[in-house]
Amino acid sequence: MDSIDNILKNALEAVESSKYQIFEICETARGERNSLYSELQRVMEETTETIDIVDKLELDYKRSRIRLTEVSRDFRRFSEDDIRIAYEAATGFQMQLTLFREKEENLKQRRDDLQKRVKNVDKQVERAETVVSQMNVVTEYLTGDLNQVTRILESAKNRQLLGLKIVLAQEEERKRIAREIHDGLAQTMANVVLRSEIAERMLGMQQYPAVKEELIDLKGQVRGSLEEVRKIIFNLRPMALDDLGLTPTLRKYIQDFEDKTKVHTKLDILGRETRLPSGMEIAIFRLVQESFSNVLKHSSATSVTLEITFQKQMVKIMIMDNGIGFDVDYTEARASAGNHFGLMGMRERVELLEGRMDIESAKGEGTRVSMLIPISSETQ
Repeated sequence: MDSIDNILKNALEAVESSKYQIFEICETARGERNSLYSELQRVMEETTETIDIVDKLELDYKRSRIRLTEVSRDFRRFSEDDIRIAYEAATGFQMQLTLFREKEENLKQRRDDLQKRVKNVDKQVERAETVVSQMNVVTEYLTGDLNQVTRILESAKNRQLLGLKIVLAQEEERKRIAREIHDGLAQTMANVVLRSEIAERMLGMQQYPAVKEELIDLKGQVRGSLEEVRKIIFNLRPMALDDLGLTPTLRKYIQDFEDKTKVHTKLDILGRETRLPSGMEIAIFRLVQESFSNVLKHSSATSVTLEITFQKQMVKIMIMDNGIGFDVDYTEARASAGNHFGLMGMRERVELLEGRMDIESAKGEGTRVSMLIPISSETQ
């Protein structure tokens, strides 16, 4: 432990020394920036004044040329002195205009150069301030408790892993929706287009009975597509959750599940049914949805029962199936290694709700998943 303290002490001294050196560099850069900014302001003001003078000289030079042209054409009205005076005036304005145009160009170049230098110095100051800030964080870590540093690092790592898992879950959901649309709705709509073209040709050939049959079949396919769209929307966000609550939504979901998969389903509601916070209702629905999906994918079950018990301060969810079962310890180990995202995702969702999930299963004896979730108004 003493060696670790010495390492931390030496590292802290090196960081502090480097921090003050960077701070001095930052202060020097700030001074240079202020000086450059003051010069830039002066150059910009002088540039504006010079531009105004150039505009005025251009107007005066234009008028003097017009005057020179007038006196040069009419020798009866104007004498040689008038022509000479007009010529000298035009030449004078031209020389001044040339000088001030050159001055304007030089000032603009100087202004652009100063702006670039100010921008570069600003970046240096910003980088130096960032490094100083990072070193302050490092100093706080090194001067704090080593265990606290370890906990902070582990917490950051866990947050990153959780973020990655959320991204993976989102991508899996997108893939599932894409498959549903491609395999179901997209194929049906393509078939509808084809059948409508056939009906159009038959109509042109005046085969009215056949056209009628095609249109009847076409109407049935459109109704099927509409039902498929409604199922996809329901899976994305069951609107019945907001309107009717958790129990009616789950009742519809398991009925649709039974109709689609031919797996016998049963829903038992125990206790006094009550509306839960919105966030908790959608979380419980997703947990049930994932559980039923696991049953369909892995259990080969012919029946599954969902039991929800409403208590005063807790909701108990139990999903039981008569499938082939599995080795819980082995599957939990695979989930911890990241090889079973469904089970791992369910457990993390329950933990985010400050609940507990237990799994009971054995090969050939089905599976029982129990989840206890405390009711909290803060879940909304």
